[in-house]
Amino acid sequence: MYIITGGAGLIGSNMVKALNLRGISDILVVDDLKEGIKFKNLADCDIVDYVDRLDFIKRLQAGWDFGKVEGVVHEGACSATTEWDGEFIMKNNFEYTKTLLHWCQSMEAPFIYASSASVYGMGPVFKEARQHEKPLNMYAYSKFQFDQYLRRYQSALTSQVCGLRYFNVYGPREQHKGSMASVAFHFHNQILKEGKLKLFEGTDGYGNGEQLRDFIHVDDAVAVKLWLLDNPGVSGIFNVGTGRAQSFNDVARAVIQHHGRGEIEYMPFPEHLKGRYQSYTQADIGNLRQAGYTAEFMTVEEGVPKYLAWLEQNPG
Repeated sequence: MYIITGGAGLIGSNMVKALNLRGISDILVVDDLKEGIKFKNLADCDIVDYVDRLDFIKRLQAGWDFGKVEGVVHEGACSATTEWDGEFIMKNNFEYTKTLLHWCQSMEAPFIYASSASVYGMGPVFKEARQHEKPLNMYAYSKFQFDQYLRRYQSALTSQVCGLRYFNVYGPREQHKGSMASVAFHFHNQILKEGKLKLFEGTDGYGNGEQLRDFIHVDDAVAVKLWLLDNPGVSGIFNVGTGRAQSFNDVARAVIQHHGRGEIEYMPFPEHLKGRYQSYTQADIGNLRQAGYTAEFMTVEEGVPKYLAWLEQNPG
């Protein structure tokens, strides 16, 4: 059995679907479906069971027999960067992940968990090393602190443990995220509704719409996880990005080209975001390459049209 926490979310549900495509349906999905619309992400997937996130951890702590566990992919977390209830965040993100880590070690089961590129704060260096880690909010701190916790135990691990620091992930099954969905998703909807794409004007020395991010298609993020499960001898903390920063204008142009229409409208940069906005991110993927991962990552020009085609085939 594979256990996927956060299995109804963007990355988790795509991981479930990828396992299905390998002929695997013995999957336990763990999530919080209070926001019930997320069920749509699993409607075309095959799983053996679903358990609420709180019930799951209670069962685990009570010694529930889950049978042979082939791997645990832990995507579940409160990812709101505006949540300042530190007690809640540390229990939900940090303590929960610690419990899973030690349980997987006792079961000698691979454990792949979601860290975050937010641990780097404003950068400007995005490499998996303590001197570059400067979390700016509670969400980022919870991810950073678990990475620190893992580092203490790394030399004594009994089975695979990998932390994945995702950069700007976009792609199918993110509609439930609302305002937190990717710019590609919002640009697509803006063209359909208004025929215009809205971008910020320049800031931090960047021109209009020229701020740079490392945009990674969710299929590429999932491919990294599948490779890790296929290579249980690999452990560590890895950036998951393309290693190639591209501009918001690049994303906008890819959307316009796909639709064959539309124009860009630049909006004044919000005052409250000045000095608090990441104008540049680019994953250093040297550690991932050194570990043996050789697959190429989609560019914005390749990934965005693929995503938009999926949205058109799966309206609503």
